[in-house]
Formats: sequence, C-alpha cells, structure tokens
Amino acid sequence: MRKLGVAAAAIVLGISPIAAAHDGAAIARERRIAFPKTMDGRSVLAVDLHTHSVFSDGSVWPDIRVEEAKRDGLFAMAVSEHLEYQPHAADIPHPDRNRSYQLASEAAVVKPDSQGVAGRPLIVINGTEITKVVMPAGHINAVFITDANAIRTGDVTTQLKTANAQGAFTFWNHPYWHAQTPTGVAAMTPVHAQLIKDKLLHGIEVANGADISDEAFRMALDNNLTIIGTSDVHGLIDWEYDLAGGGHRTATLILTGAETSEGVKTALKAGATVAIYNDNLAGKKENVEAVVRGSLKIDVDAPLPRTSVVPVSVINESPVDYILENVGHEGFYDEGHVFTVKAGSTFTLLVKNVPDPSKLNLTFKVLNSYIAPREHLQLTLSDSTPG
Repeated sequence: MRKLGVAAAAIVLGISPIAAAHDGAAIARERRIAFPKTMDGRSVLAVDLHTHSVFSDGSVWPDIRVEEAKRDGLFAMAVSEHLEYQPHAADIPHPDRNRSYQLASEAAVVKPDSQGVAGRPLIVINGTEITKVVMPAGHINAVFITDANAIRTGDVTTQLKTANAQGAFTFWNHPYWHAQTPTGVAAMTPVHAQLIKDKLLHGIEVANGADISDEAFRMALDNNLTIIGTSDVHGLIDWEYDLAGGGHRTATLILTGAETSEGVKTALKAGATVAIYNDNLAGKKENVEAVVRGSLKIDVDAPLPRTSVVPVSVINESPVDYILENVGHEGFYDEGHVFTVKAGSTFTLLVKNVPDPSKLNLTFKVLNSYIAPREHLQLTLSDSTPG
C-alpha cells in the first residue's frame, strides 16, 4: 500500500504483544514463510525489504513490525521510512532518520528469557525510501545503508550515489503505481535507464502489497534487475493479508549459502531471488525452479494388484499450495489434468498403464509459478528425487 496523503486509520504506539488477537496453533504455523533448502544446499530465506512505521506514514511503532516479521517466519526485514514524506512529524519529531531502524533493532534482540515468537531471531536492515512525488524518478528503496540522514538531500542521482557509497542495495518501488503512472503500466524512463547503466539501481519491485506487474517483471528480465516482492505494509500485516485463511505477506525469497546479513545482501546483488505474491512465485527460471524442486517431490509406489496402475504420491514441503497441470504423456486414473497439492501435504495420484514403474516420471506445469510474464515453470519429477 502506498497511500501518501491519506490519514492513518490507527496509530499503535509501543504496544507489545501485537494489538491483533493471538494466533491459534494452525494460523501460527500456516502464516510462516518457510521453504526447505534447494537441491544444491542453499537456504531459501523470506525477507521483506519495504515496510513503514509511524516514523513516516505507517500506523504502528517499529517493535510491532518486528513482532509481525517474527510471526511470519521472516529471516530479515527492513524499516524503510520515507525521506521526503513525513506526515507524523508534528506528533513524532525525529531529526535522526535512523531512529525507526534503531528501535526495531532493539526490539529484535532475543533476550535470554525470550519464549515463543520473541525467541525467534530476526535480522533488521537499515533502509530508507527516496520519495519523489512525480515520475520520474518516483520512489526508490535503499537498504543495507549506514546512515539515512546523509541521503536526505539532493536529486535522486545524488541520493543514490550517497546510498551506494554506503554499500546499499537499491530497487525501484512499484513502478506501475497508478497514482504516479495512471495507466498502471510500468515503463522504463530515461532517468531509470541511466541509473541502471550507472549501476546505481539494482532491483525492481515486481510485486508490492496487493499489486503485481507483468511489465515490471519484463523490465527486470530485460535489464538484469533483481526481482523483488515486498509488503510495503503501513497498517497491520494481519489487516492487509488473509493470514487466518492461510495467506502470506508479499515478500522476497533469498537463495543463499550463508544465513547471514551479508549472505542476503550478496544474493540480492547476484539476483538470486524469487518474489512470493498471493502464494505465487515469480522470478528468473533458475531461481523459481530451485525453490520448487527443493519442495516438490514424487514417490512412486508398487502397482495395484494385477494391474499396471501405479499410485504416485506428490509431496509438497512448501508453505504454499502448488497448482499443477499434467503436461506429460501419462494419464491419471482418478484425477483430472489440473490438481492442487496443499501446502505441507501429500496428494496421491493413480497413473494408468505404467509398464515399468522404475522408469516413471511426471511432467508438470506449476501454474502458480512464473518464470516470465504469463509463462509457467515446467519440470519433470522422478521417484523420490526431482530429476
């Protein structure tokens, strides 16, 4: 959500635990974005690099952002307050623009007696949102900065040079936002093209909150920009996403061999990411395939007695439902060619006319995965180990 100029519905100051009702066991489990490792041993870490608190135009204190992130199973989050837009400044004056990061960092510390959600580790990343009212240059996030105050002044090029000098990773926020792009169609501008050429701009939001853009996705692929998904949350995560119904916040999956802050930053710079949006996965083919192959398997059983009909278990170890379309030659005895394997569950198929079960493999399109606009990941799975 990017509703500049709209008064916040509520301001929650320093309340812990979170003002929402406590999650039941099922919701607490299902809201977590937890994927298994890839087949080559990399971790798949969920991060949210675009959030707001009352220190710009958000509705909550930074410690609420931290607790939400821990509940959602995030590895890291950034508090990225607007630099040029400060609607709460009269009530919460803060000349130090690093203050929300400091408060969030303090709230994330795991104390020796911490239990439950509070005991989960969380990396808090210092970030800021360069906020230009019109396009170009629109809004750009800089994360892994060391001092937001130093980025406050100048045009967007000057600000990004300062952020990059601090070692920042930067990305173009919601380039399709209808308040700045009335058509809702993201398009490259000369300003952004020059920033990319000068290596001052590294990524782009393909998904932001409730929004997703095919055009931003295409720009990412065509310009080798890191694909980003963020919540851009201003209110409560529980208000903005159907967590009780099994949903997840919009976020970025990081594929990394090092579960550290530096490991996240290195993966971002290398483009090793997948955006997760409404339980859809979007990213470069090699990254989406790595995530799916690490969490989707088949197990071929012995044929039914006196038949060549073979039971096959399709195992989903991810936190999202996989919607699969059978695009191979094999036919199913008891199921249509499109079916859903629920998160963390097993779906059993009966495959017809299998002369040699040891050689059976199945080819699927994963319909809630995207490797380019309107193009789904296709992969072939064989017994026990994705092939």
